[in-house]
Amino acid sequence: MTDASMHDAVERFLRYLGVERQLSPITLRNYRRQLDAIIQIASDTGISGWQQCDVAVVRNFAVRSRRKGLGPASLALRLSALRSFFDWMVWQGELNANPAKAVSAPKAPRHLPKNIDVDDVNRLLDIDLNDPLAVRDRAMLEIMYGAGLRLSELVNLDIKNLDLTTGEVWVIGKGSKERRLPIGRSAVTWIEHWLDLRGLFGGDDDALFLSKHGKRISARNVQKRFAEWGIKQGLNSHVHPHKLRHSFATHMLESSGDLRGVQELLGHANLATTQIYTHLDFQHLASVYDAAHPRAKRGK
Repeated sequence: MTDASMHDAVERFLRYLGVERQLSPITLRNYRRQLDAIIQIASDTGISGWQQCDVAVVRNFAVRSRRKGLGPASLALRLSALRSFFDWMVWQGELNANPAKAVSAPKAPRHLPKNIDVDDVNRLLDIDLNDPLAVRDRAMLEIMYGAGLRLSELVNLDIKNLDLTTGEVWVIGKGSKERRLPIGRSAVTWIEHWLDLRGLFGGDDDALFLSKHGKRISARNVQKRFAEWGIKQGLNSHVHPHKLRHSFATHMLESSGDLRGVQELLGHANLATTQIYTHLDFQHLASVYDAAHPRAKRGK
């Protein structure tokens, strides 16, 4: 018996996705690629029909896919395609149950956010202030690093959200939750400089930061300007807004050790989201230990 019947079932499934679900050709190609790869593995292991697939067989598909070099994210995609296909076969009455539902891909390694060290942050902020846009950019960098803002929070800031006397800013974060944050003396100073020049651009009466055309500055414009300043200031790593937020969180945690406080400042609903910065802090401590302790370099 050949795997022709397996391919036939896949073709019928893809027709269903294209006609009934109206999925895009790219999505259909992705489904086909994943299911064809599974059929090849099935053929290599003596499986000639989808009805032979149980949980153990599906788990074997996953194991063999990993051995062929498939990473966790790609394996999750392959198993997702198989689960969708088997759900359709159950709906068609060709399978009694979906054996892929009991098999999950290994978790992808969690990549720690990259941050900018304090010296590089200082170099980034040492901007030549020959023009009003440079003053604006300095103010944006100062408040973003000074308060750990999200990019969306930065571009949506209105002048009325500031209290420069007390050094505070109000932002609306995820879930429409308002946060009241300290921004520090340096950020206050440069926002004041920018407000003295902001009238040169006219435009939006509410927005704190304007583009050169007098409109509220866009997220894309901020990303572009930050990247350009990173290059101009000679930083080795790409500078983007989220990296400044990560740097704020890392430096605050290194100095204070107050995880709950950093959680509040960042506006994280879940403490687990903030806890990733404890791993960054441990990496910093571990590097200090390795460099300084006479017994750190074991085996040498």
